[in-house]
Amino acid sequence: MMTGRRHARIPLRNPPGVGGADERGSVSIQAVILMPLLFSIMFLGMQGALYYHARSVAIAASQEGARVAGSEQQGNGTAAAADFIAAAGGEDVLRGVSINSSLTATASTVTVSGVSMSVIPGWSLQVTQSATVPVERITQ
Repeated sequence: MMTGRRHARIPLRNPPGVGGADERGSVSIQAVILMPLLFSIMFLGMQGALYYHARSVAIAASQEGARVAGSEQQGNGTAAAADFIAAAGGEDVLRGVSINSSLTATASTVTVSGVSMSVIPGWSLQVTQSATVPVERITQ
């Protein structure tokens, strides 16, 4: 003989609007909304990194060109800057490069301009960096 009582099982149900059949397909909708946002953030981060790299290459090339042009031998600063950009990746880093050089009696200036690579279609970022160094000369 059993002394305990048996209880009938009552299925547990969530209140309306809290899980269950009312939310069927909600993960798909969340993915449709969040995935483009996630990819946009990733592409913006990548674009920022590419711009920063192109900017770093442009300033380093302009510094190298100004250093060569301002040396005692007064070499070709434009060629030195172009060689630096080619060694750093060329068109894969900085496209449409324009290098301007000026030399005065006291200073050498090289300006490097170009367009950074882009992962976002239709968006191109202009990069312009300039470096000036004093011209080496013998004084008495």
